[in-house]
Amino acid sequence: WRKIAEKMVQSAFTAPHVTHVDEADMTALVALRARAKAVAAERGAKLSYLPFVIKACVAALKRFPHFNASFDHEAGEMVLKSYYHIGFGIATDQGLLVGVIRDADRKSILDLARETQEVAARVREGKATLDELTGSTFTITNFGSLGGLLATPIINYPEVAILGLGKLQPRAVVRDGQVVPRDMMYLALSFDHRIVDGGDAVHFTSDIIRYLESPDLLFLDAV
Repeated sequence: WRKIAEKMVQSAFTAPHVTHVDEADMTALVALRARAKAVAAERGAKLSYLPFVIKACVAALKRFPHFNASFDHEAGEMVLKSYYHIGFGIATDQGLLVGVIRDADRKSILDLARETQEVAARVREGKATLDELTGSTFTITNFGSLGGLLATPIINYPEVAILGLGKLQPRAVVRDGQVVPRDMMYLALSFDHRIVDGGDAVHFTSDIIRYLESPDLLFLDAV
């Protein structure tokens, strides 16, 4: 826990954090996951929403490459990454750790479902490899899985940004002038303001939302 605390302090006091918040209508994705769960189970995968979010993030990172980067403090420059190693938060007895899915852009939804489950299990058991704990280029943290509606996540330094997922829940929203129930979720993107400005953060988050709200796009241009 001491190492985790040191890293959090380094991030908070090194990178000037700004958090942009938006919301995604997850209704279509909820329906897609419900249809696919049985097929995924037959193929040995427990299908959560995380694989879809990873795919959406990778697709957006390809369009906004400066989010898939790190900041070299000594050189004072941004280092763009040509690979997509996606970190995801895992609650353990030792605190929140980050598991890493390497080359997430090369993996299918079912591959990601299996691997996130396997990596999370090994991290919790203290059996994860170094590759499964280090080297991420962008991180996702799901505080919503614990019931949190909204939070401002701390960047997994030296990465440039981190995406926080809020609680997925039905809410009354207005569509075409009518109040209707939809499955909604808040997204909180914390970013390093030395590298990313507010406009970039808005466009990047909107791109992620586009894929989450129209998940069929993930099978067209998010691979």
